[in-house]
Amino acid sequence: MSFSKQLLLWYEEHRRDLPWRGINDPYKIWASEIILQQTRVNQGWDYYEKFIDTFPSVSDLANAPIEKVLKVWQGLGYYSRARNMHFTAKQIVEKHNGVFPSDYEQVLKLKGIGDYTAAAITSIAFKLPYPAVDGNVMRVVTRIFGIHDDISTQKTKKTITEKCQALMTGNDPGEFNQAMMEFGALQCTPKSPDCETCPFINFCYAYKNGVIHLLPVKKNTIQIKKRYFHYFVFIHRKQTILYQRKESDIWRELFQFPFYESATETDGYLSELLATYNHSATSDFHTKHQLSHQLIHLSFYIIHTQQLPSLDGTPLIVDIERIHDYPFPIVIARFVENLVNG
Repeated sequence: MSFSKQLLLWYEEHRRDLPWRGINDPYKIWASEIILQQTRVNQGWDYYEKFIDTFPSVSDLANAPIEKVLKVWQGLGYYSRARNMHFTAKQIVEKHNGVFPSDYEQVLKLKGIGDYTAAAITSIAFKLPYPAVDGNVMRVVTRIFGIHDDISTQKTKKTITEKCQALMTGNDPGEFNQAMMEFGALQCTPKSPDCETCPFINFCYAYKNGVIHLLPVKKNTIQIKKRYFHYFVFIHRKQTILYQRKESDIWRELFQFPFYESATETDGYLSELLATYNHSATSDFHTKHQLSHQLIHLSFYIIHTQQLPSLDGTPLIVDIERIHDYPFPIVIARFVENLVNG
């Protein structure tokens, strides 16, 4: 029995009943793929349903204010995904009359959509024969077919894509791609794969050679940068001050309290700032937040004042009772919850 036939039989028996399965609407497929980037299925499920309920079509998403999009996305992280989706929805409305393009190259030109996402959308929605190669697929192929090259290189990714292209031939492209991804997610997992029940146990290179733990090979290492964020939570008569982040940095378009970033955990300028409001350099609330390449240390200083200070930029005076209307990074949203309920 061929690899593809065995794979599709496995998929028919084991595939999960997910809300984006069995549909050919490219908009919904796109939404599911973007939400599931860097997100586990059990976390992304509720976000997907909320997102589609709030923005049922490309036009609904395009016409929504970015703050509403980010509020629906709040807690999911990697907010550039939401900003790119909003931008792309506008692009589809303006350049494609609100109809999601059905051509692979046209889909690939849309912001925030790379090779994998374009292949997933066009293969599932339009049956176009493009392999969707993500981390799950690379793991399956390198283990079963014994590829020891570094998967972080374009050369290796091309090799794996060409292998998938050959395996896909003669099969439904969307079903094949979903089967490969599901097999990597459920059976050929990163740690402790279920080899004993694997349909490919008899010819899997990694299993026969005892190198399951060595494949796939990924040589690049992530350097974690530490950052120190300090937030000044001014409160007067149940009002506070917020800013919307506009910098080309993490959490762009989300809201935060007046803010200072120091190079180390604390510095003289921070102490001077706090001294002007009779507050010590010891934070009232401190937490950490891990991103893919950054470890953020966040300190919050609650400052009750006789009147809210006049600050530079474009501050917003917000009633604390309405503060939940604004989208925050999830780590700040947790502090806000404590502030409101505390």
